[in-house]
Amino acid sequence: MQNFFDVKFYDLITQINKLSMYEIYVHMVKTFSNLNIPLQISIENFVNKFNYWGTLKQSEHNFELFYKRAEIFKNNIDDYVWLYNNLKDYKSKYILFAILNNYFNQNFNDLDKVRERIYKHYFDMELIPNLKDEVFVDVGAYTGDSVIDYVKTYGENSYKKIYCYEMDEKNILLAKENLKSYKDIIFKQKAVCDKNMKLCYNRSIDSSANNLIKSGENNVEGVSLDDDIGDSDISMIKMDIEGSEKNAILGAKKIIESKLTKLLISIYHNNTDLFELPKLIINYNKNYNLHLRYYGGQYFPTEIVLFAIPK
Repeated sequence: MQNFFDVKFYDLITQINKLSMYEIYVHMVKTFSNLNIPLQISIENFVNKFNYWGTLKQSEHNFELFYKRAEIFKNNIDDYVWLYNNLKDYKSKYILFAILNNYFNQNFNDLDKVRERIYKHYFDMELIPNLKDEVFVDVGAYTGDSVIDYVKTYGENSYKKIYCYEMDEKNILLAKENLKSYKDIIFKQKAVCDKNMKLCYNRSIDSSANNLIKSGENNVEGVSLDDDIGDSDISMIKMDIEGSEKNAILGAKKIIESKLTKLLISIYHNNTDLFELPKLIINYNKNYNLHLRYYGGQYFPTEIVLFAIPK
C-alpha cells in the first residue's frame, strides 16, 4: 500500500510519462516563463555562471537547460524510479521528489521543506551518529572547511588520519593554514580521477568551483584513489569535485568493491549524476544503503549529497 510520499512521487512520474519529450520541454519552458522576472533573472544568472547543466537565456529564447532535462526525463525516467525504490528512508525519497518536482514544475515549496537545517554539510548524525578511528579521505578539500565541520561534529578523537586532496595550490595553502592545529592531516595537491595522468584545470573566480579541462596553463597530477592511497583502513570518502565525481568513483573501484567504506558524494554537477552515480556504486558493491540529503537553496537544486552507508 502506498503512503503519502509514494503517491506524490508516482503521480509525478505518471504525469511525465504521459507526455512526449517536446511536451515536457514546452511545459518546463512555460512554467519558468510564468515566474516573476527578478526570479527568472536570478535563476538564469546562477545557471549560466557554471557550465554544468546547459544554458538558460530567456531573452535569446535559449532554453538548453530544459531541453536537456526533458531528454533525460524521457529517456531515463526508469532510472529515477530505480533510485526512489532503492533509497532507504522517506526523507531521501521526499528529497528526490522535491528535486524532480522543481525540475518539471518549478515548484519551490517542497525544495524548501527538504533543505537540511540541523546538521553540517556531509555530516548527518541521523545517518552517521558516531565515528571512531576513521581514515577519512576528503576529495575536493578546498580550504579545509569540510574537515573543520567533521571535527566539530565528531570530535578530534574521531579519526586516525585525514587525507585532503585539493588540486589548486592557493586552496591547499589555505587548507594547511586553517587546519594547522589538527593532528594527522595529510595534504595532497592532486586531482582525483579514474587513472594516473597529467591534467589541467580552470581556476574560476570562485575557487571552490575550479574544474578539470582538456588543456590550459594550470597543470596538476591526476591520480586514482586505488593507486594513490595504500592505506588499507580507509573508512570514509567525501567527494565534491565539480563534475569529476564519476571519474573519481571509477578510480576508487577496488576500494569500493573490497571495503565497506562510507561514501559521501556530491551528485548535482552533471544532469545525470543523480541516478548514474548511485547505480555505479551499487554495481561495484551491493552492500550499501542509499540516502539523499539536500543542502542547497530554495530555487535551483544544488548541493545534493548521496550517502552510501554500509549495511
